[in-house]
Amino acid sequence: MQADVAIIGYGPAGASLANLLGQAGFKVLVYEREAAIYPLPRAIHFDGEVMRVFHSMGLKTEIEAATRPGNKNMDFVNANNQVMLTRGGASLVGPHGSANNHYFHQPELEAVLRRGVARFANVSVFTRHEVFAIARHQDHALLSVENMANGSLSEVRARYVIGCDGARSLVRRLMGSTMEDLGLHQPWLVFDALLKRPVPHLPGYTVQHCDPVRPATYCHVVGNRRRWEIMILPGDDVQAIARPDQVWKLVERWIAPDDADIERAVVYTFHSVLARGWRRGRLMIAGDAAHQTPPFLGQGMCAGIRDAANLAWKLAAVLRGEADDSLLDTYESERLPHVRAFIDLAVRLGDIIQTTDPTVAAERDRKFANAPEVFSFPQPGLGPGLLEPGTRHAGSIFPQPRLADGRLLDEALGSRFGMLVRPGFAATPMHDSCVLTATPGDALDAALEALDVAAVLLRPDRYIFGSARDAAGIARLQQALGEQLLAPARDAVAA
Repeated sequence: MQADVAIIGYGPAGASLANLLGQAGFKVLVYEREAAIYPLPRAIHFDGEVMRVFHSMGLKTEIEAATRPGNKNMDFVNANNQVMLTRGGASLVGPHGSANNHYFHQPELEAVLRRGVARFANVSVFTRHEVFAIARHQDHALLSVENMANGSLSEVRARYVIGCDGARSLVRRLMGSTMEDLGLHQPWLVFDALLKRPVPHLPGYTVQHCDPVRPATYCHVVGNRRRWEIMILPGDDVQAIARPDQVWKLVERWIAPDDADIERAVVYTFHSVLARGWRRGRLMIAGDAAHQTPPFLGQGMCAGIRDAANLAWKLAAVLRGEADDSLLDTYESERLPHVRAFIDLAVRLGDIIQTTDPTVAAERDRKFANAPEVFSFPQPGLGPGLLEPGTRHAGSIFPQPRLADGRLLDEALGSRFGMLVRPGFAATPMHDSCVLTATPGDALDAALEALDVAAVLLRPDRYIFGSARDAAGIARLQQALGEQLLAPARDAVAA
């Protein structure tokens, strides 16, 4: 069997990548060792940028039906229930054309993603199949696969292999990638409950209880689902703390057994780690195989979806011969600093939440005594890669305004590069790109004006390749894209 891309692991990152590559028409094989979707809750939040990726897959409507938009901020409260910090920007229509925050039950989300993959005859999914060895060759990788249902073995050739196979990734180990420890390894009890009746005093949003006696997080998930995350303290019996009698004691200030059923109670260790070496020739890693972030920003799954969005269009360009294989080296160089920014902020927030020293907590509380501090959701830029350095906003994601004709920006651009220009400027389409000219005073014109540019050149993942402030700059921008993306591929063909 042969494929353009083999994906190992069929969680949210792997399923997202399979959707994006299937949509692009490539032959994709997906291998997953489990027989079915894991039925219990895991991730519960994604942001507006991730919904934008789902929209690009054609799955926005189905995913919206399975999720709850978050229209309230996240509050960080001290032991006296006074708000110290609040996360701003909880809008129902944010810069990406949807709510800024979405809450969900992971098995339901994964089911939508898998139904999306089933649309594509060019994508084949093999559950209960385990890849146990990968041999690297100059023009392909050879996978050894076991059918776990009957023990039969097979070999598969793929031009590229992507390991979306989790924190214990086989692909990462075979690549020899090292791990950078960013310093947070803290066990927490994660308790998921199904309410049996309304509990009016439970908030409809997320609250971080920064109580030094016992730090905890409460989340309103979706429907009757609620989650508590409770920090494990020295002296706790980790083996016993997830027992129902212990769990109910820990959450008795909020609910009682008459209010809810326990769906899951398990101890997790929250990690902050980054892999070094996301690519080795024809092997790459994504999602938890490449990074693990504490949950205090709800960005763990989001980072994996961003990996898929960054990698999918680059693989498509290389597989079509439109770009040189070296384009894939920009995957790690761009994504690693981006995900690090989210991990760093999550670790800093974790330091606030996880304070258990009463003296330190009192000093922290005094710092926020006058008024709660509002922090915005981060919008870090990409690291160096396929960008035009020196131009304004290169590496930042562009918002998704609604155009004068009623379409959202991405609906007009599709999966192409896009040159967006203000009224009075012009550009000639080149490569697989389109040119959109703003209408005076419309939302696109306003977005470009806010950036103080005449034009931006967007990549297929909607990050800004570069910007221009005049007609000459627009021409230089198009030339730069040709030099960075097209010229290496032409040179490779000529060689």
